[in-house]
Amino acid sequence: MSDDLYDPDAIQLESSLGYYLTKARNVLMDRMDRALAPLDLTSQQIGVVLLLANGRARTSQELSRALAYDSGSMTRMLDRLEKKGLIVRSRSADDRRVVCLALTELGLAASKKLPRLGAAVLNEQLRGFSADELATLTSLLGRFIANGPDGAGLSCLSDEAAPSKTQPLDDRYTTGN
Repeated sequence: MSDDLYDPDAIQLESSLGYYLTKARNVLMDRMDRALAPLDLTSQQIGVVLLLANGRARTSQELSRALAYDSGSMTRMLDRLEKKGLIVRSRSADDRRVVCLALTELGLAASKKLPRLGAAVLNEQLRGFSADELATLTSLLGRFIANGPDGAGLSCLSDEAAPSKTQPLDDRYTTGN
């Protein structure tokens, strides 16, 4: 007997986990984009803002690596954020080849609103779920991610990474394409 959960001869799009994961991501991103509109941000951009605000990245290369973006896509995103007045670029004093990124006052103000906004969006999307159901969902998704080609995400989805009411929203929950 095979351990495979899907029969390749019988699999249907609408019953595929991939279909549900994609739909869930799209629904959440749409809700997040609507909530972010007053800040002139998109769900795609909040990972950059949060990583810069938390000091976990300071260059385009560091952001690209952390968010799994190619350098061209990251450059275009940074161009949009700079045009909106949310970030500034400056040459490193230590190495003029390095372009450092920082949030402007407007970007910093937006970053401070993101945890409350993110919690509100997630709470609305999780309406009707119990705390135990959320913990189960998070745990199962962590296992799913850990089965990736390189065990991707295994270290970022440890027991401490499960969301709680007291834990601030940060880049662990905002990575995306």
